Amino acid sequence: MSDSLLRHGAFMRFWFARLSGTAANQMLMVAIGWQMYDLTGSAWDLGLVGLMQFAPSLALVLVAGHVLDRHHRARILAACMALQVLVAAALALGALAGFASRELLLGLSVAIGTAKAFQLPAQQSITPLLVPPSVLPRALAFSSAGMQGAIIAGPAIGGFVYVAGATAVYASCAALFALACALVLTVRYHHVPPPSQSATLETLLAGVRFVWNRPVVLGAISLDLFAVLLGGATALLPMFARTS
Repeated sequence: MSDSLLRHGAFMRFWFARLSGTAANQMLMVAIGWQMYDLTGSAWDLGLVGLMQFAPSLALVLVAGHVLDRHHRARILAACMALQVLVAAALALGALAGFASRELLLGLSVAIGTAKAFQLPAQQSITPLLVPPSVLPRALAFSSAGMQGAIIAGPAIGGFVYVAGATAVYASCAALFALACALVLTVRYHHVPPPSQSATLETLLAGVRFVWNRPVVLGAISLDLFAVLLGGATALLPMFARTS
């Protein structure tokens, strides 16, 4: 079997894994928001769910970059998916057995945010390792189209499934995360570990210095960051849907 076919197969398995994981992420966010509002009826608690998922990503951004530079990114991504299988299973059990609480949802939201702190940069940086440079633009466009479809379809599917109860959504998410984990574990690429080097403040801040010294990149990232922060009102959608 030629190297090009092997690369094509690895890319498609990774694409389906990323699609499954992203859809599951979106469904999970919808279900947690709805369940939190069912439990507390508080807009503040809905906002806290979003904050608990965002804060770990911000706190671990430098650590995640350092880890991804030194370890096999597909294995890190698989570990993130496996962690979210456990989170979804715990949420499903809590909803089924009736012990789901505000504290449980917030605590598991932190676990989701921690997993996504490593998941998002890992899955964004794997595609260039799986395809030759000549087809990289097309591969990135194809990957982006799939992710946008999952981001749009995930919440809609989660909302429809939630009609059958939170347990049904969480069980579906666990299955999708498990599928994504299994597919990622089949992805192979040539990983060359960098020279052994302990983490220092200088190595952790290398990416920050790179962005800071390039105004175009800094402006684009800053614009995206503020759009995400100020667009967090989507976390309140369960409240608007319930009261409309």
